[in-house]
Amino acid sequence: MNTTDITPKTSHKRTVEDFDIKKYMGEWYEIARYDNVFERGLTNVRARYSLLPDGTVKIENTGTNIHGKTRTIFGTAFQPRPGIPAHFKVSFFWWFASDYNVIMLAPDYSYSVVSGKNGKYLWILAREKFLSGETMDHINTFLRTRGFNPGKLIF
Repeated sequence: MNTTDITPKTSHKRTVEDFDIKKYMGEWYEIARYDNVFERGLTNVRARYSLLPDGTVKIENTGTNIHGKTRTIFGTAFQPRPGIPAHFKVSFFWWFASDYNVIMLAPDYSYSVVSGKNGKYLWILAREKFLSGETMDHINTFLRTRGFNPGKLIF
């Protein structure tokens, strides 16, 4: 399970070097995340990414709240620096854009680890609803080397 990355100023922003935006598009299931206010109380969270003709990415995030109701929010993402293809700015509200850094990516695009602003946000995403124990061990080891605390993850 090799992943490649570049060396940045801070580890939470170090993105994967080999990144094909077209392969990244499609549906992703949220395996785990750091707690955050905009997803608090949601389960069965998934994201669908679609590449638009202008190069921006349409985002559709869906989850189930504690009352069993589906909640969906739409956003957009763009690459602010073409030289760093796995770094995006994501906006769900027109006045606010946040970092979305793909810091780990399976060679076959079957799972991804994403870090947000200043390492405060973290998501483990996968194409399937579950990851093997071996893959999770690999991800957790990677996270520790980057200074993240896997014990804070909510599955």
